[in-house]
Amino acid sequence: MGIVSQEAIKQFQALMDQVDEPLKRTFQNVHQGYLVETFGRFLKARDSNVGKAHKMLVDCLNWRVQNDIDNILAKPIVPTELYRGVRDSQLIGLSGYSREGLPIFAIGVGLSTFDKASVHYYVQSHIQINEYRDRVILPSASKKSGKHITTCIKVLDMTGLKLSALSQIKLMTIISTIDDLNYPERTNTYYIVNAPYIFSACWKQVVKPLLQERTRKKVQVLSGCGRDELLKIMDYASLPHFCKSEGSGSSRNSQNGADNCFSLDHHFHQQLYNHIKQQSMMKESVQPFRHGSFHVDVPEAAAERTQIAKTIESEFNKFGNGNGLSESIDGLKINGD
Repeated sequence: MGIVSQEAIKQFQALMDQVDEPLKRTFQNVHQGYLVETFGRFLKARDSNVGKAHKMLVDCLNWRVQNDIDNILAKPIVPTELYRGVRDSQLIGLSGYSREGLPIFAIGVGLSTFDKASVHYYVQSHIQINEYRDRVILPSASKKSGKHITTCIKVLDMTGLKLSALSQIKLMTIISTIDDLNYPERTNTYYIVNAPYIFSACWKQVVKPLLQERTRKKVQVLSGCGRDELLKIMDYASLPHFCKSEGSGSSRNSQNGADNCFSLDHHFHQQLYNHIKQQSMMKESVQPFRHGSFHVDVPEAAAERTQIAKTIESEFNKFGNGNGLSESIDGLKINGD
């Protein structure tokens, strides 16, 4: 996680000791008993500036309280048909674990359409997966490996990347802003696979120079489906389905539910779905609540992030047009974490 001084940790903890309820209650869901590691994540996100890291964490806790994030895992997306539609158009899943015990999240960037529900449902689903990762997946991985696991690996499948998907760059900016400000330093490495020519050509020229150095160091663009490189850090069984053979891609119809980690029938999504359902039943037994989309206040994106999104969209359009291509690339889901 990088070197964070013990003095900075002590200063940070002294400041956090002064916060009042209900911030202390929601902070427990953030640190999960690992205070030093949590302070370290926020310090790293703010270049070890204690004052800025403290403000970031307090803002995060206020956001959680104001939006009732502690209870988001008790608020299912219903009916089931709607949730299945979200899963079929927001492609993400847990494919397995690395040999070091890190969870491996697969993301179908190119084929995610985000067209089966309103923005609020996609934001709700994304936050639910974040919270389930932090409260269930990472603690379980830590227990299994015998050491504290604080980060995950993300494998981004670029199959089907098209210019038409640029219309989703606003939603992707919302999601990445939420992650940057409230779930910092949760990704160890991003592996980009099945990248079409347009992405490979633009990566070095357009995207990479716009990213912060600490984010650039985490990104690796692999050749083809990336199978050979990924097998150096994980077993075959943990490979995302789109990495198991060249040209497999992240098509929802090419794999059965047991192997396709994007599918609602995959064991990860079944466990997540059942967890949310159980939490909902427990909450409703105490106090019934109205179902519906979960509206979350979205923190305003930093001017720098907004400019990056505009630059990517503009440059990819120009690149595509300049090469006689009618379609190019969508907003890249790489956060500053």
